[in-house]
Amino acid sequence: MKREGFDRRDFLKSAVVSGAAAASVTTTIAAPDAAQAQQPAQTAPTPTEPAGYAFLNLDEAAFVEALVDHMVPADEISPKGTDLGVNIYIDRALAGGWGKGDRLYMQGPWKLGTPAQGYQLPLTPAQLYRAGIAATNAHCRKAYGNTFDRITADQRQEVLTGLSTGKITFDDGLPVRVFWTTLYQTVVEGMYSDPIYGGNRNKAGWAIIGFPGVIAVHRDHVAQYRGKPFPTKPVGIADMS
Repeated sequence: MKREGFDRRDFLKSAVVSGAAAASVTTTIAAPDAAQAQQPAQTAPTPTEPAGYAFLNLDEAAFVEALVDHMVPADEISPKGTDLGVNIYIDRALAGGWGKGDRLYMQGPWKLGTPAQGYQLPLTPAQLYRAGIAATNAHCRKAYGNTFDRITADQRQEVLTGLSTGKITFDDGLPVRVFWTTLYQTVVEGMYSDPIYGGNRNKAGWAIIGFPGVIAVHRDHVAQYRGKPFPTKPVGIADMS
């Protein structure tokens, strides 16, 4: 895998260690083992068509697209984040029941709790996302003179590292680490969720880690293919209909 001054994949894998302290859900990205990493590059993704967003406005869409392409850069292992559809997954999640907080307790009291207490904000996930993007862009304008999608890759890396470590603070008091954890979680989900939800286009995320898909009944093959690429293409929900 190519390295361009900094390894954004290493950042993506390690940043959750600090971000998990702010939420009850811990997410990790499984790195491909040596055998998988030596596989030929994935089939070229279908060209990304202009995205029609259900929740994100133009400024928010620009932020999310820049975010997912930075955190999931195109290389010999995978397509970039927007080609994987991670931005579409995020938009659909924010527009749906999760983003609206359908299963969240939203009655208060609103005190920032410990990680074990889970989400403790009066904002729905969609409201948190929107407020966090605006606050991050405000920070970027102050620090670099432009919004997140218009600054350099090195500057974006500084911003994401600042969010993940809590070194950046938002002027409006929005809890940075809670926003970062939600941001990170949705990027991971967009890479590895079933393609029916908009991300993991062409099942490329599953192919990277050798995941067989919804029919994960390959226990008998574990010993046979340990340390080797699994030869069967992954199967998604849509393939079963």
